[in-house]
Amino acid sequence: MSPFVQLLASAVALMMAMGIGRFALTPQLPRLIAEGQFDLTAGGLVAAANYLGYFLGAVDGMFARQPAQVRLRLHGGLWLCVLLTLASAAADGFWSHLLLRFGTGVASAWVLVMITSLSQQLANAHGRQRLGALVFAGPGVGIAVTGLLALGAHLLGLGSPALWLIYAMAALVMLLAVLRWLPRPQEPAPVASNSGPTQGNGIGRLGLVYGLYGIGYILPATFLSQMANQQFQGQWMADLFWPAFGLSAALGVVLVSLRRSGRTSAWLTATLWLQGLGVLACLQGGGIGLGLGVVLCGGPFLACMQLVMQRSRELAPHATQRNAGLLTACFALGQLSGPLLAALSSHFSGGLQPALVMAAAGLGLAGVLVLTGAVPLPASCTGLRRAG
Repeated sequence: MSPFVQLLASAVALMMAMGIGRFALTPQLPRLIAEGQFDLTAGGLVAAANYLGYFLGAVDGMFARQPAQVRLRLHGGLWLCVLLTLASAAADGFWSHLLLRFGTGVASAWVLVMITSLSQQLANAHGRQRLGALVFAGPGVGIAVTGLLALGAHLLGLGSPALWLIYAMAALVMLLAVLRWLPRPQEPAPVASNSGPTQGNGIGRLGLVYGLYGIGYILPATFLSQMANQQFQGQWMADLFWPAFGLSAALGVVLVSLRRSGRTSAWLTATLWLQGLGVLACLQGGGIGLGLGVVLCGGPFLACMQLVMQRSRELAPHATQRNAGLLTACFALGQLSGPLLAALSSHFSGGLQPALVMAAAGLGLAGVLVLTGAVPLPASCTGLRRAG
């Protein structure tokens, strides 16, 4: 089977699992709030449940060693994304959406960890690293698709149940199109346990940076549609911001993949700081502030993920799946903190401004930590790394 076809199938799998299974809540949030299913504070808790599931799925994915275990999580995660999105059409109220978002969090993390490991191993084995990097554009295209479908639903006057059904059908079409072409897991090759302290500390430092990134990016990624909806008072123009975010994210991956030189850490720092500026732009409000937020947060969004995984392979090339799971778990812990901060911010201040300030500060700090390289290994990540 052609590596190109398998890598393309991997990108489409991430397009579905992340763009729909993972991020469909963002364009739905204004509708769910307008329909009275919950308020902004409860919406933050629903998002947090998704990220808790994402964390648990990532941790579980670290321990999938055998091909049958990898295949079960990959295919199970893909089918769950379809079925749980379909079930969301019948959900009504806080608790049903919370439980369904938790499940899609687990499923999307399984898919991300397995596809990251399988696709990057395949790309390295065939000398197609640049094409392998482009797999990470898949979620950006998926976000753009969900955004455009939400725009169409708005123009047609459809409610959230109808849009959940549309998302589920789109996810099913993508899954059936690529299921037979996905990379197949192989028996793990025995490797000597010779990773020195520099590699271990480097992975732990990267986990801390990735966790801070999770806190920083998740607020605009979760609440961008709601902020735009408030700014434009529910008009259709508000639905343009989310597909623009996804398109910017996909283009960012392409641009970073085409770079010819430069250290990974320098590029990673640049993506973190650009996103910090984007979060601050969202604070300014207005169409211009949100537009800058889309470009500055969206453009580096998936490129940052790509660069973190690339740096992980540089530090420990023989532990791609373990470290993909470790980093995704640290990332998910950061994401989990973001909506909780948003819920507290909304409850005590009536808005997201305090949470956005903290998010921007976290992204700035993450960039500093990448540059200095003098970061202690976080305790939570240490336990995960030893378990892996």
